[in-house]
Amino acid sequence: MKLSLEIRKRAKASAGPILGILAVAYFSYHLVEGDRGLFAYLKLQHEIDKADAIYQVTEIEKQALEKRVSLLRPENLDLDMLEERARDVLGIAHPDEIVIYRHKTQ
Repeated sequence: MKLSLEIRKRAKASAGPILGILAVAYFSYHLVEGDRGLFAYLKLQHEIDKADAIYQVTEIEKQALEKRVSLLRPENLDLDMLEERARDVLGIAHPDEIVIYRHKTQ
């Protein structure tokens, strides 16, 4: 009888700390593994870095295309660019020219 009373006293006394440790363990797990935890944050940072790299490449391509388009505007028309585009679109070449087609790889 005395033993069961002692077990109940110790169980009541240790219930608070055990619940506290379990709560800390629960929140620690979700801090690391949860939907908004550390691993999710690192994964999002990696995706942001990849998207930023793709954005930089796209921005460089956009600037190159804008430069080519600006050479074809009527206010500052580049005759060499106009001739290049006309030959490319129409498929025309002089009889003494050799045409080399480059395929764009993506």
